[in-house]
Amino acid sequence: MQVINAVGRRKTAVARIYMKAGNGEVSINGKGLKEYFPSEILQIILNQPFNTTSTAGQYDLKVNVSGGGIAGQAEAVRMAISRALCEANAENRPALKKEGFLTRDARMVERKKPGRRKARKRFQFSKR
Repeated sequence: MQVINAVGRRKTAVARIYMKAGNGEVSINGKGLKEYFPSEILQIILNQPFNTTSTAGQYDLKVNVSGGGIAGQAEAVRMAISRALCEANAENRPALKKEGFLTRDARMVERKKPGRRKARKRFQFSKR
């Protein structure tokens, strides 16, 4: 049985997945999918690559994800799954690329600048 591993990233979240043929079991940091991502939207994000390639329930996933928030983690896992599906079957690549699941979203949080409250927000202006 072949195990495919892949890495996905989003913001500061990093997801490493180990995918093998199975019946659709998902384990994220030792927890189930619904336990780790209770939000319906995040579960949908996670399953998008499988629905796009119509391979839902054909692979078991073991996921290690760290850093960032839950939304960034969900998108990092989605990217890793997409990369693993391409590795499993090259015919999946055009469909996943069209949906944009293979593109690393390079947007990061802008750093705070000195003399400002946040990255761009200034302190209240006082004329006198």
